[in-house]
Amino acid sequence: MKTVVVGMSGGVDSSVAALLLKEQGYNVIGLFMLNWEENGADGACTAESDFADVRRVCSLLDIPYYSVNFAKQYQERVFKYFLAEYAAGRTPNPDVLCNREIKFGPFREYALSLGADYIATGHYCGIDHANDGRHYLLKAADAGKDQTYFLNQVTQPQLANVLFPLANLPKEEVRAIAERNGLATAKKKDSTGICFIGERNFRKFLMEYLPAKSGKILTLDGEEVGEHVGLMHYTIGQRRGVNIGGKSGETGRWFVVRKDLQNNVLYVSHGDESPLYSRECEVSGLNFIGIDPPVSPFECTAKFRYRQSEQKVTVIPEGETARIIFDEKQRAVTEGQYAVFYDSTRCLGGGVIDKVIY
Repeated sequence: MKTVVVGMSGGVDSSVAALLLKEQGYNVIGLFMLNWEENGADGACTAESDFADVRRVCSLLDIPYYSVNFAKQYQERVFKYFLAEYAAGRTPNPDVLCNREIKFGPFREYALSLGADYIATGHYCGIDHANDGRHYLLKAADAGKDQTYFLNQVTQPQLANVLFPLANLPKEEVRAIAERNGLATAKKKDSTGICFIGERNFRKFLMEYLPAKSGKILTLDGEEVGEHVGLMHYTIGQRRGVNIGGKSGETGRWFVVRKDLQNNVLYVSHGDESPLYSRECEVSGLNFIGIDPPVSPFECTAKFRYRQSEQKVTVIPEGETARIIFDEKQRAVTEGQYAVFYDSTRCLGGGVIDKVIY
């Protein structure tokens, strides 16, 4: 009997993943990761209650479970980068880095030390372990829940011996399976917020680690229309929370369109969204999944944020970086986020957006 260690978060997805693998005849072990140690009293950290849910689910399934602390690795490999990106005026996506640096890094190594033949998670995606020795990352059947975007930096060795039991299931069916089997997490709401840090007042949280420096809010014509509370608290395309007072009879919203870190200026546009649309971007930190790094331009589709439909692009490799030319102009492409490449069924990898060209 093959042994599979399942990354258990205390949510419904990983709970059902463990259930399905047991039904398939695997020797299943649950492993809960503690990646953030919270000393505050705001109740944002739910690790204790999440682990309680893991205990309930594993006890019902009659499988062993363990907890492991990767908080130090998370601080060094993910959170430092997260803060550095915000300090540089960018908008990072720590969930992408968390997958490469924690879930498919120390977690994978620890699982193997427990005797795992396979590791599994509750991600909505698929995997093809091909006869040619390559591992292809497949899009989930439920397009609305597909999570390949967050796995674009995971490497070939990290994908070896990985199972994704939810590949072909819609979210509604996952919840129905949990309910039919009496899992404690069946109706638990999906987690949001920063990976492993959870939901909280994000502005307040960030100010605990980075000093905020207020500055001018200008239109692209140079008119001063307000004062920002620190560039790190704004992202391109943001509408809410800009806090610019409206004039009498004024219609339309204000949008964040640029951030000038050197001069500490936030640029906004009123009503007109056209300054948000760009024609290309430059990316670095390229990672390709299941294919050799291309040396010639190629066409594919891409996503520039998680909640976006795939867009037609041309990727022009330039050594360790690449230019991405959009077939149609794209709204609110943001430095620090990831451009992720796709073909019809697979995620081909991606890179971090370094520069947006309007």
